[in-house]
Amino acid sequence: MVVSRGGTESWYRPFAARYADVFEQVSPERFREQHDARVRDGGEQKQTCVSEFDQDLIAATMRHAHVTDWSLLHPSVMYDVLNPYWWGHQPDRWVHDHVRYARLDGQSRTTVLDLPARYVAVKFYFNECFPATPQNRAFVRDSLRLLAASGPVVALSTGLNIDDHAGDRVDEHGVRHLPEGIDPAHNLHIQSAIVAGADAFVGTYGGFSYMAPFHGVKSLAFYSDESGFSPKHLHMARSAFDGIGASGLLQVRDAAGGADLLGDVARGDGR
Repeated sequence: MVVSRGGTESWYRPFAARYADVFEQVSPERFREQHDARVRDGGEQKQTCVSEFDQDLIAATMRHAHVTDWSLLHPSVMYDVLNPYWWGHQPDRWVHDHVRYARLDGQSRTTVLDLPARYVAVKFYFNECFPATPQNRAFVRDSLRLLAASGPVVALSTGLNIDDHAGDRVDEHGVRHLPEGIDPAHNLHIQSAIVAGADAFVGTYGGFSYMAPFHGVKSLAFYSDESGFSPKHLHMARSAFDGIGASGLLQVRDAAGGADLLGDVARGDGR
């Protein structure tokens, strides 16, 4: 049984017999509190240790599923195994010796939005490598204007305040938005389905920008502060995409000089 959040059952379908969503047990507000506490106490978002919240959540989930005999495989195990690469002690081959990458199921569907036959999915949000500066806000507006001038654009902002992916909503240029009030237990399922059906994804560089290539969709991601992300993350992502036959689907550019690539996306050269 996989315990995750946002309705991501399709991500784990190849190997998981069952799926349980975090938001079946806790509210989005409670989840955000624990997220902020992990960042405050541990200095990062990643689950590098088993917290009391994790233990209580899993125990409640198992009770709800009527499972009495179980053991926990926590994300911290993955981080411990792969740390020699992140610390620079081992090459990316070390990671490939311990993992198997696979494409995500592209058959996932959503009915929350009447999607056009062809569109570009966008998700701009602010983080360490793309901070909320006036220049970056202007870049987001200009990017959406350019993309929308050539075809439908679907923005993936959900309005949910459950992590550090708060979006910059732009209600201009005919950009289509997800409806208000999306169930937190389904929000990532919906976003994943929209990305899977898109001609291309455009947005902020970060973990979300990796999703599109796993669906076989081109991803064009932007940053403005190169010191705000680890080059090892980007190198490992590209190495993973090479392994699943998705080489070249992730392009990462400085917002100060990479906007010219938007023209290729706008002309329908996304895939």
